[in-house]
Amino acid sequence: MIYNYHMSMKKILAQVRKADQMFELIEDGDKIAVGLSGGKDSSLLLYTLYLYRFLYQNTYHKSFDLVGIHLNMNFGEDDMTPLWDWFSKYPIDIHVEDTKIADILKLNLHKDRIDCSLCSTLKKGAVIKSAKALGCNKAAFAHHGDDAIETLVMNMIYGGRIATFDPKMYLTNSETMFIRPFCLSFESEIAKTCRQLEIPVIKSGCPNDGYTKRQDIKELLHSIYHQYPQAKENFLLSLYNKDKVNLYHK
Repeated sequence: MIYNYHMSMKKILAQVRKADQMFELIEDGDKIAVGLSGGKDSSLLLYTLYLYRFLYQNTYHKSFDLVGIHLNMNFGEDDMTPLWDWFSKYPIDIHVEDTKIADILKLNLHKDRIDCSLCSTLKKGAVIKSAKALGCNKAAFAHHGDDAIETLVMNMIYGGRIATFDPKMYLTNSETMFIRPFCLSFESEIAKTCRQLEIPVIKSGCPNDGYTKRQDIKELLHSIYHQYPQAKENFLLSLYNKDKVNLYHK
């Protein structure tokens, strides 16, 4: 069996363990589906949870199963073969599901562009449907700390509300728990670890890639971090530092 324990990988594993302890993401007997897009975040999440299984067994004497699910969106994505070759070194089940998501999105354009919200909903639904068919009770997505901060800022700017996504959320309609083990990790740490592990990154075929409101917020936050480096850690801390919340109340 092959393991890659670079220092950055150890840090990512420690962050996932902390998130699991704080938010009770994983339980004994779980079968977890990981949505695998081909990007750095989801690929590293699948590998990280593969490693975390052994730590989980040794620490808690409990176990969980794991399966990767890749949706073929039919946007004209790059060849996934390099990524499948990389994962072939490990005994990880990966299922590929063909979808018509791209066709649906092209029929439901918003201002002549792909509707990102609809795309997210369709992808989530397709992964959960496949996960249920494979006997999974949980679905893990690779949204990280930067995503959480960006979502918070977007909700404040565009929605007038202070909210971001939860590390763990139960979807009643599908009876599936939705978890985000990277909720305490930063994108830069994930990217560094992927480079060290030489995980192939497959370019998204989405025509909106790099041209979204989220990208604008990402660039705004980078300018803040450049001037106030401590802000990044503090923004993430503020999302779960519940004893330090002081907002208007009626």
